[in-house]
Amino acid sequence: MAAKPQAELALDCRCTLGEGPQWQAESGRLYWCDIVGQRLHWLVPDTQRHGQIELDRMVSYAAPLEDGRLLLVGENRLTLFDPERQTQTPFCDVEADNPVTRSNDARVDRHGSLWLSTMGKNAEPGAGSLYRLHRGMLHTLRTGLTIPNAICFSPEGDTAYFTDTPTGIVMRWALNEEGFPLGEPTPFADFSQCEGNPDGAVIDTEGQMWLALWGAGKVVRLDIHGELSDEIVLPVSQPSCPAFGGTDLTTLYITTAREGLSTEALAATPQAGSLFQARLDVAGLYTPLLKLA
Repeated sequence: MAAKPQAELALDCRCTLGEGPQWQAESGRLYWCDIVGQRLHWLVPDTQRHGQIELDRMVSYAAPLEDGRLLLVGENRLTLFDPERQTQTPFCDVEADNPVTRSNDARVDRHGSLWLSTMGKNAEPGAGSLYRLHRGMLHTLRTGLTIPNAICFSPEGDTAYFTDTPTGIVMRWALNEEGFPLGEPTPFADFSQCEGNPDGAVIDTEGQMWLALWGAGKVVRLDIHGELSDEIVLPVSQPSCPAFGGTDLTTLYITTAREGLSTEALAATPQAGSLFQARLDVAGLYTPLLKLA
């Protein structure tokens, strides 16, 4: 039997709420966000060079564009960000008239379009929504969600996955040739009776899902039938989202969080909120660059 992949510390950054890891192959950087801390982090694994940029709002994801800029998914708008000049240009509003919500999970699909979600800042039931930014136009896909998460896509681009975390159920949604949903989503995997809650997720080249279980200190691998096929145990309890990175896309980076942990829990796991990594025998999918037109 093959040895289980081992998690190790990649960077001791101790984010309040680490989220949205995303590999940018062109620069060899991994980007991720501290939503509550209002910071954008980046790491060059080859040199261990790390930087962080203070932001003026909560941001949950930074999607790379062809020209080297990033589209920041923020609490009330999408913003074009130049990481070299550190300049921001507003792109479009997202629930700007709703002070209750902020952005949460996001990922670029196989068509180069961005799926993104919102949720209540205090996880207000039903306050969240799921959107798709397709060629510069924002489309509402679903409303009435509480904590939308686990946004990821099959290698062929014909299936999307997501969860409303409190339900414990990961959903599967068929997509048309343009990447828009067909009909209603159906259940894929049920964690409602398990330790931890489904959070961020990513798909590998074999079509299997790597899913963070918030509160359980694990990232589990699910086969195409939603059955457990592997797992990574972390030394902290709140993994939030995995993403593949590195030149061969065989390193799984995992963001984590300190938010909500007691003084005793933080003393026992001081590296909570840091970035972790695990070397795998399977590679991830290259994430397409976001297309705005």
